[in-house]
Amino acid sequence: MPLSPAVARDPLHVREVICNGYYRADGLWDIEGHLKDLKTYGFENEHRGHVEAGHPVHDMWIRLTLDDNFVVQAIEAVTDASPYSICSDITVNFARLKGAKIGPGWRREVRNRIGGVHGCTHLVELLAPLATTAYQTIQSAHARTLRGGRYVEDDPTEPEDRKGRRPRLINSCHAFGETSPVVARYWPDHYTGALRA
Repeated sequence: MPLSPAVARDPLHVREVICNGYYRADGLWDIEGHLKDLKTYGFENEHRGHVEAGHPVHDMWIRLTLDDNFVVQAIEAVTDASPYSICSDITVNFARLKGAKIGPGWRREVRNRIGGVHGCTHLVELLAPLATTAYQTIQSAHARTLRGGRYVEDDPTEPEDRKGRRPRLINSCHAFGETSPVVARYWPDHYTGALRA
């Protein structure tokens, strides 16, 4: 169901964020993100001159290369369009994320390594959906099972979950709340809701 009808309005700004996950031939994972900001009107920019309506204000890319443990093996950041001519100078700093691990503390680690003047606000923002895309790509690929000639992804459990430890997913969202039917199904030992007959 879409959003409710809106009040009459004029479109002014569009932000597009596209993230894709890939399995590489060498056994690593590439997680790529593309961020683009567009205005619906033309404007003057001190560094670029006139920017036509629909031309990108920001046009930026990141590729994270990860191992199975979500550790950054390599990172590449590119700025194709930005408001200031010096914006692309900072992309080399993103290499500082090599060795960081996506998981608890990821955002803090990003801030410590490339926060503030050591990074780019928009590229740093792009790392959040990239982290989610990494999880969706790698965990889903590990959970796939071939049934009837089709891949099925219906088991969110991780290997450590099956050893009796409390899964990290519990209480991470509504569906994985410890009282939800999803937790009752996948992790009954950690379910705290009312038992159904």
